[in-house]
Amino acid sequence: MHVLVTNDDGITSYGLTVLAQAALAAGHEVTVVAPHRQYSGASAALTAQESEGQLVFVEERPEGLPEQVRAFGVKAAPGLIGFVASFGAFGFRPDVVLSGINLGANTGRAILHSGTVGAALSAAQHGIRAMAVSIAAGGPQHWDTARHVTDHALAWLLEIDGIGDRVLNVNVPDVAPDRLRGIRPASLASFGAVQARVKELGTGYVQLTYTGVEAEEEPGTDHYLLARGWATLTMLRAPVADDGGVSLPRVDGTQSAAAGQEGEPLVDVSSGTVISTGEDAPAGEVEEE
Repeated sequence: MHVLVTNDDGITSYGLTVLAQAALAAGHEVTVVAPHRQYSGASAALTAQESEGQLVFVEERPEGLPEQVRAFGVKAAPGLIGFVASFGAFGFRPDVVLSGINLGANTGRAILHSGTVGAALSAAQHGIRAMAVSIAAGGPQHWDTARHVTDHALAWLLEIDGIGDRVLNVNVPDVAPDRLRGIRPASLASFGAVQARVKELGTGYVQLTYTGVEAEEEPGTDHYLLARGWATLTMLRAPVADDGGVSLPRVDGTQSAAAGQEGEPLVDVSSGTVISTGEDAPAGEVEEE
């Protein structure tokens, strides 16, 4: 079984090594492909830099990665890495994508913005089993705890049937193994571990501030359990159509028959943009077609 390991913290992050070691210990072939720089908050963005129509690679490896593991840094967002991997862009189509181990928790509805989760969701949308792993610290001290939880979560991910396009989201407290209370399934908290707010509005600028979020009394949620020493497992899926019981409006145009039916012309539909920024364009922007 071939495992692709990626992240949003960049190719030099030690979290990649921990995931690679877990996959190797489970008997799998491993390749690491991660962004050349940090892409935190990139969600499932499909941004990249190209040179003459090709993705740009850099020769870097995470510290401690076993020599037999191939590693590539790519000037691309993690969501794009998960996307193109599903089409064999790195010489194989992975059976599993492991994303992380992210520096900082990915809990609550704030996971919408996570590049770590975005890479896993992107792969899962193309039929690849995927897991995102995060440790609740910016400078982790207990990678052995994260490895212990990853081993359990990965074994479960590969055994379970019917996972479909869902992603397993794993959060681990940065505590010593003997202080880990266990691993629990969890729902999403109302928000996440960190919340952004507008601090100041000025002429031509907006200044943001980032503050920690207290573990509110939401028993059973990922943030609540994580703050109390539990590692958490949450199943995610996106996108999902959901009208929530709302009756949506319908307005008929001038044609009596729907376009696309026999005898009716199809309307051209354009994406409007290209994936790449181009080598000289600022990262994160896209060019119009």
